[in-house]
Amino acid sequence: MKILNLYAGIGGNRKLWGNEHDITAVEINPDIAKIYQDLYPNDTVIIDDAHEYLRQHFREFDFIWASPPCPTHSALRLTFESNGWDSVYPDMTLYQEIILLKHFFKGNWVIENVKPYYKALIDPSFVIDRHFFWSNKFIMSIQFERNFTDIRDKPKEMAKIYGIDINILKDFSNYDRRKILRNCVKPEIGQYIFEAICK
Repeated sequence: MKILNLYAGIGGNRKLWGNEHDITAVEINPDIAKIYQDLYPNDTVIIDDAHEYLRQHFREFDFIWASPPCPTHSALRLTFESNGWDSVYPDMTLYQEIILLKHFFKGNWVIENVKPYYKALIDPSFVIDRHFFWSNKFIMSIQFERNFTDIRDKPKEMAKIYGIDINILKDFSNYDRRKILRNCVKPEIGQYIFEAICK
C-alpha cells in the first residue's frame, strides 16, 4: 500500500504501522524531518509544505493521513485570547483538505485535529480522546487511557508514553520538546485507525 503521512512531525501516529508499506512522510521543519527519518529510515521523507504537497500528489496514494496544525483551533486559543494574545483566524486548510479528499480522492483517508473551541464546520466522522477525525471509512470511536492530566509539561514523561527516546530531542529547548511531543498522535491511536483502514 502506498501511504502519504502529512504534517508528519516525528511520527507518533506512524510508530506502530510496521515497515511493509511504501510510506512517504511530508514535514516542513527540516530538523523535525531529520528525526522522523532517523526513526523510520525505510520511509521517504520530503521537506515541503504538506498542504500543497497534498493538492499536487493525492492521486498517487492508496491511504492518506493528515494532521494539519491545530493551535488556531484548540480550546487553548480561548485562554490565549483572554490573556491578551494577538487574535488569529482559524486556519481553514483543515477544512480545505477534508473537502478535497472527500470529493476527489478514491483511496482511504483520515484527517486528525484537536476538538476545536467552536462547533466543527464539518462534523467529524469519529472522536478519540482529545482528537476529532474525519474519514471516508467508518471507524468506531473508542477511548484510550489518558496520560496527560498531570505530566503535560514534563517532556521526559511524555516521551515515555509515546515510546520515544527523549534524547532524540536533545537539540530542542524544553518548550519545543513539549510542543513536538504534544503534536504527536499516540501510537496506539494511530495503530487502531491504521488497522481499521487496512481491514
